[in-house]
Amino acid sequence: MIDIKNVSKWYGSFQVLTDCTTSIQKGEVVVVCGPSGSGKSTLIKTVNALEPFQKGDIVVNGVSIADPKTNLPKLRSHVGMVFQHFELFPHLSVTENLTLAQIKVLGRSKDDALKRGLKMLDRVGLTAHKDKFPGQLSGGQQQRVAIARALSMDPIVMLFDEPTSALDPEMVGEVLDVMVQLANEGMTMMCVTHEMGFARKVSHRVIFMDQGKIIEDCTKQEFFGNPEARSPRAKEFLSKILNH
Repeated sequence: MIDIKNVSKWYGSFQVLTDCTTSIQKGEVVVVCGPSGSGKSTLIKTVNALEPFQKGDIVVNGVSIADPKTNLPKLRSHVGMVFQHFELFPHLSVTENLTLAQIKVLGRSKDDALKRGLKMLDRVGLTAHKDKFPGQLSGGQQQRVAIARALSMDPIVMLFDEPTSALDPEMVGEVLDVMVQLANEGMTMMCVTHEMGFARKVSHRVIFMDQGKIIEDCTKQEFFGNPEARSPRAKEFLSKILNH
């Protein structure tokens, strides 16, 4: 579903990604973790071309992002993205947030977009809030609306960029519950997250990054179950998070 081949990226002279290579199969849930500044969010944003890269290629469902002929808006419409800070339109109601891109990007009728949007809102348990504005919702509710909005576009893959890191601890669970449900239904997912409980519960694979490189790319059993076999940096990371 996603093939990342030797991707490198620079900001001026600073190299933020170095020869990153991995692939994600249909229905696979892959968690990307690592210390702050390791390139995790940058990597996930290259997958739907929100961040350009200078070397290598990424192929999503057979379509190359590096190919200048690729219609990137069309590609993005199939790749759901959930951000750290929700990115909902504050001046639009929940329903309007859910239907806008369906109408503008997918060309759906207002009725079809509304039907699909409300179905996805029900899926994240927020039908009662359809007429509210984002500012009237808690952070956890806003993030669940953002997930519903992404799902309304019928994505073939979902990308999550630290979806719980801006939330109060009490709200993390409600967002993770929705993500667990999606994973159990077979959605292809790539998640940048610090939630190791989630990684242990639902991921198939864990990618560990440090200083712009993929250091580990292994099954969750290998990553969590055999820390001794990991690289020194991953071992250090694991020892800090697993002891608390």
